[in-house]
Amino acid sequence: MSESNSSGYDFDNVSSRVQSSFVLSGPIFVILMVMMVTLVVVIVLGNALVILAFKVDKSLRRQCNYYFLNLAISDFLVGAFCIPVYIPYILTGRWTLGQRLCKLWLVIDYLLCSASVFNIVLISYDRFLSVTRAVSYRARQSMTHQAIIKMIAVWVLAFALYGPAIIFWELVVGRSRVPKDECFAEFYYSWSFLLSASMLEFFSPFISVAFFNLSIYLSIRKRRLQAQLHLQMSEPASAQGEGVPLSNWGYGMKLALRGSIHSQTSSPSLGKLDPSTSRAAQPSRLSRDKKIAKSLAIIVCVFAICWAPYTLLMIIRAACRGRCIQHHWYEVTFWLLWLNSAINPFLYPLCHSSFRRAFNKILCPKRYTTPPSSVLRTTL
Repeated sequence: MSESNSSGYDFDNVSSRVQSSFVLSGPIFVILMVMMVTLVVVIVLGNALVILAFKVDKSLRRQCNYYFLNLAISDFLVGAFCIPVYIPYILTGRWTLGQRLCKLWLVIDYLLCSASVFNIVLISYDRFLSVTRAVSYRARQSMTHQAIIKMIAVWVLAFALYGPAIIFWELVVGRSRVPKDECFAEFYYSWSFLLSASMLEFFSPFISVAFFNLSIYLSIRKRRLQAQLHLQMSEPASAQGEGVPLSNWGYGMKLALRGSIHSQTSSPSLGKLDPSTSRAAQPSRLSRDKKIAKSLAIIVCVFAICWAPYTLLMIIRAACRGRCIQHHWYEVTFWLLWLNSAINPFLYPLCHSSFRRAFNKILCPKRYTTPPSSVLRTTL
């Protein structure tokens, strides 16, 4: 009886969903179509630019940048395959591609979204190592095979999370509860499975990303405080006419500048700076701390905004079997997941100076080409 009632409610939910889709007519239909197509274009072009930059600029082929490439590939496929297949379904309310293509689309969609999440965790972990273990981290930059192993592990874990359940759930239960003109996973209303999967797909990654980025900021803050303390200890010696050793000054400034997310090398001219500039440099260091804190906070907040509503509604909907949440709210949170794929190429690679240079070379090649007249002048 419970199975028949639940399946009956599934059909009622489907019919209400189809009826609501026919309301989308005229201007609303056109507006939604334009918004969806625009999202697809932004996702495809933004992530294609990241992939092209990695191919064109060989200087990007370091271990840390391979994770950006992996994220761009997963997000690119979301815009190139998942969303275009879903657009006719959401606008008409009917799935017309058959159940086999439905399962294939579900496996790829869940795989890509989960891989995108795990790639974000991997990028945050890589940044964490670049700050907390800078020496050993730089020594491993040439070992690209370790990065490739981690990239493969991301895809394997992402598939293992939902793939077997999508493929074999019907065989284990004994029958399918999905109507022929609909496409959703068989575990759509399995509260226990969705709660367990969400722990691995959202809650654990969110805690990890928040921990890594908070640790990065605290480490940067600690190093800059150490640099300020070192400079303050050296100022009394300079006031008494004792020259400040250039090596100590350069060391203090290197400590202050080492607090970068991407571990850039410090300039050799720092040792020539006068210690009196340390007081003027303190406000700039504080402003730099604020910028770093804002960027890290944006990373954590964007991840939470895009994934938390869907995860929570998915668990609540499964617990009450869809009776307590209207379907359009679920659709809104579902599109937030795909919106994250459009934000990632701007949020991560564009915050990296080497990627920005590669983008400029691709989009503005004339700025980086040397005219023949200038070459002749230099040779003469």
